[in-house]
Formats: sequence, structure tokens, C-alpha cells
Amino acid sequence: MSSIETLINRNKAFVNNFNQGGLPLSPKLRTLILTCTDARVDPAFILNLDLGECLVMRNTGGRVTTEIIEEIGCITFMAGQMDGGVPKPFEILIMHHTDCGAERFADPNLQNALKQHVGVDVSSLVITNHEKSLEEDIERLRHSPKIPKHLTISGCIYDVKDGRVREVFKPLKLNSK
Repeated sequence: MSSIETLINRNKAFVNNFNQGGLPLSPKLRTLILTCTDARVDPAFILNLDLGECLVMRNTGGRVTTEIIEEIGCITFMAGQMDGGVPKPFEILIMHHTDCGAERFADPNLQNALKQHVGVDVSSLVITNHEKSLEEDIERLRHSPKIPKHLTISGCIYDVKDGRVREVFKPLKLNSK
């Protein structure tokens, strides 16, 4: 049996217990979580989320890239439209994690190989210090003209060895200094 067949069969079990119909489009906790694509880092499990509670975006390292900024800008604009055009509280949680593959991007040989063979420049995704990377990501959001300034942002680090989430940057409105 292929992995896809296994997943489809698991969905059948999910459907048998599904009673979530009619969930609103807007997330119940009015929160978007940005984290890594690493299979060990699933916010639904780590934060005990239910369907419909949070939006989740994932990319390599959970880094704030141009594409992430554009997506957050679109999502928060749409949320504002659904809220009648009046900005309501909305939070963003950036969650990095220990033992991240993006730490390996610090190796210039790997960077060059990826650039040469895949055509991808990963230099902006490098993580050598998680606290510093979180701060850089928060600042990218804070200074982007595409991100509404009524949003609140925070940053944490998930430890893949013990399962703990450590708050590094407490919630702060982007329009705060």
C-alpha cells in the first residue's frame, strides 16, 4: 500500500467521526501560525488545536519571506472585509523549532549546491540563532507596508526533543515601538 492510500484510508476514519460542518471561514482564535514544514512540527498537535481555531502557514524554517508577507496581507485584508471593514484583533504567531533543517543552510557549500542544482537561493532562510531569526521575521512584518498595523505578533520556539513551546517574544501590536 502506498503512503497516499494509507492517508486516504485514514481520511475515511476521519469522515466517520466528522461533525465539524458549518465552521465559519474566519478562525475562532483569530490567529495565524507561521511555522516550518518539518513533519515533527505540527501546530495542531503541539498546540492541541481543533479544526477552525487557527490558520496555519508553513514554509522552510517558518521564515517570513516575500511570499508569506503577501499571503498574510491578503488573508488579513479578507478578514477585515468579512469584519465589515473595521479592523478587529488578529494575531500572528511565528513558531520556529530546534534542530531545524534551515540551520544547515548556513553551510556555504550547501547554499552553492542548492543554487547550482535547484536554482534556489536559501541565504535569507538561514537560521543560526533562533531568537535572532524570530526577531528578524517580526521586524520584516512590522516594516512591511503590506501588513496591517493593527495585527499583534509574537514568537516562540518549539523544542523537538521535549515538546515544549518557549515564548521568546510576547504579543506586541505591530504599530507599537
